[in-house]
Amino acid sequence: QVQLVESGGGLVQAGGSLRLSCVASGIIVRFNDMGWYRQAQGKQRELVAEITGGATIKYADSVKGRFTISRDNVKNMVYLQMNSLKPEDTAVYYCNSKGFYSWGQGTQVTVSS
Repeated sequence: QVQLVESGGGLVQAGGSLRLSCVASGIIVRFNDMGWYRQAQGKQRELVAEITGGATIKYADSVKGRFTISRDNVKNMVYLQMNSLKPEDTAVYYCNSKGFYSWGQGTQVTVSS
C-alpha cells in the first residue's frame, strides 16, 4: 500500500522560506516521477515542481527561481525548498506521482503579506 506523507508547512511572512518534506512508503521515489502539487482555496490542484526518475526537473513558471525540488534516494523522500515566498503561494501542498496514488493530507502553507 502506497502512502505519501507531507510535512513542513506553516505560516510565514512574505519573503520567507519553508522546506517541505514527503516521505514515501510502498514506492521507490527514484523510480517514479515525483511531483509537488498545490491547491489553493477555490482553485484546482496544480503541479508546482517535478523530478523524474531520470532526475529531470521542471517547475511551474510561477515558482521558477524560487522553489527547488530534490530527493533523497536513501531516505526515500522528496523535498521542496521554497524561498522568496509570496502570498499567492498560500495553498495546501501535496506530493504524488502524476496523481497516480491516493492523495495524502497535504501540508498547509500560508504566506502573509
